[in-house]
Amino acid sequence: MAALRISSLLARSLTSASATSALIQGRSSGVGRSIRQFSSAVAAEELIKPQVQINHTQLLINGQFVDAASGKTFQTLDPRSGEVIAEVAEGDAEDVNRAVKAARKAFDEGPWPRMTAYQRSNILYRFADLIEKHNDEIATIESWDSGKPYEQSALVEIPMVTRLIRYYAGWADKIHGLVVPADGPHHVQVLHEPIGVAGQIIPWNFPLLMYAWKVGPALACGNSIVLKTAEQTPLSALYASRLLHEAGLPPGVLNVVSGFGSTAGSALASHMDVDKLAFTGSTNTGRIILELAAKSNLKSVTLELGGKSPFIVFDDADIDEAVELAHFALFFNQGQCCCAGSRTFVHERVYDEFVEKSKARALKRVVGDPFKSGVEQGPQIDTEQFEKVMGYIKAGVESGATLESGGDKLGDRGFFIQPTVFSNVKDGSPIATDEIFGPVQSISKFNDIDEVIRRANETRYGLAAGVFTKNLDTANTLTRALKAGTIWVNCYDVFDAAIPFGGFKTSGIGREKGIYSLNNYLQVKAVVTPLKNPAWL
Repeated sequence: MAALRISSLLARSLTSASATSALIQGRSSGVGRSIRQFSSAVAAEELIKPQVQINHTQLLINGQFVDAASGKTFQTLDPRSGEVIAEVAEGDAEDVNRAVKAARKAFDEGPWPRMTAYQRSNILYRFADLIEKHNDEIATIESWDSGKPYEQSALVEIPMVTRLIRYYAGWADKIHGLVVPADGPHHVQVLHEPIGVAGQIIPWNFPLLMYAWKVGPALACGNSIVLKTAEQTPLSALYASRLLHEAGLPPGVLNVVSGFGSTAGSALASHMDVDKLAFTGSTNTGRIILELAAKSNLKSVTLELGGKSPFIVFDDADIDEAVELAHFALFFNQGQCCCAGSRTFVHERVYDEFVEKSKARALKRVVGDPFKSGVEQGPQIDTEQFEKVMGYIKAGVESGATLESGGDKLGDRGFFIQPTVFSNVKDGSPIATDEIFGPVQSISKFNDIDEVIRRANETRYGLAAGVFTKNLDTANTLTRALKAGTIWVNCYDVFDAAIPFGGFKTSGIGREKGIYSLNNYLQVKAVVTPLKNPAWL
């Protein structure tokens, strides 16, 4: 899959119910690419019911699914209803110790870092093939556990996982060092070696995609892994990890511990025998992770954290297209995106038109059961996130912002929230400064380019930004001036396995994806050897 705009995939115009069904089953690709305007007046057709068998709920340690040492379990819930999907083994510090011990043995004594890079590459390719083969089952599990639309999982996210694993499978046998010229009679090699045991902690908003972002490069480099899933969404990582072992991964190379941050997460971050830590989640938790890593063995840490990304619309923009992309930039995945375009700045000349059209678009957004065709927005992940978002909506009203649409819960079951649009948002208000992580769009007015650059950069975050203009000089100025790790120009949420992702300021440390992610999992070693006959230099 080449660099893709997620919105264009989700917005394909399907000509009939049978075409929808065929596409979901991977049998059809002859569909249009225009952005689709959904209407709540159109009844959504049911696609699929979550009837897959949940077989993998234990911890994965040393190639075996096992109970937690304590025997404890926790419930993972269906966000549509709050009902229990499954009881999952609850790992804690003792289980992390068992997993790290298995990973250490696999790295120090096992075949994985010692087999040829070509062999590792083949195992990763087989894994990608299995993900592709089981696309629909994994998508069902992902949507059931997280509440995201099934079409989003099946048509976009799981195929992106497959693409990313293949990307790193291709890198496995192309990782090499250098021969460096040095003063004097010495031969100097620079070796790139796997770092060792990698601890990885993934979030709940894109469970399997974040799994792939971390597992792919770590395995390509020859490391072993202990991965902690988010307690809200443990199921897809366990399922995928079983497929990875089916593809030929040796026991102990990948270990998966489901559990809570305060127990399993902190134990992993502070473990003395973990060489590398990678975390995706909130900035506040990232600070804790970094402190634990520093206080233990000063392990290397990669952090992909929060954001409050500006989406800037100039007066020369195509307003209809800008409205659609700004809507997508904020509301995609129920607004639960670290790079969501959550501060919409619009030039004063087109501000009123933009607000009215944004309000109309939000009112057309289809919210409902994620297993029905045409549904754009499912429930928030859990009651805690639901209450947090509702609290921010209340704060937005109290700050004096104009509530244009939404602002309330939807239905009497589950964690559904109406698509909410605020206009006249003041820069210092909570909805303008804090990461809401929900379907709440905040629209502000600006006058000129210098003003919007200053205001866009007045944030503790720096993950992403969007610029919408037809003027090349304006676009070039903004891409240089904005302090963010990714700048999308006249597009948003364009992701590819080769494009690095990460943030400035408190949005994180390091980059994921692309060649840059390999550096997270490699040690650099210099080897200096004297030349006995310097005359040949």
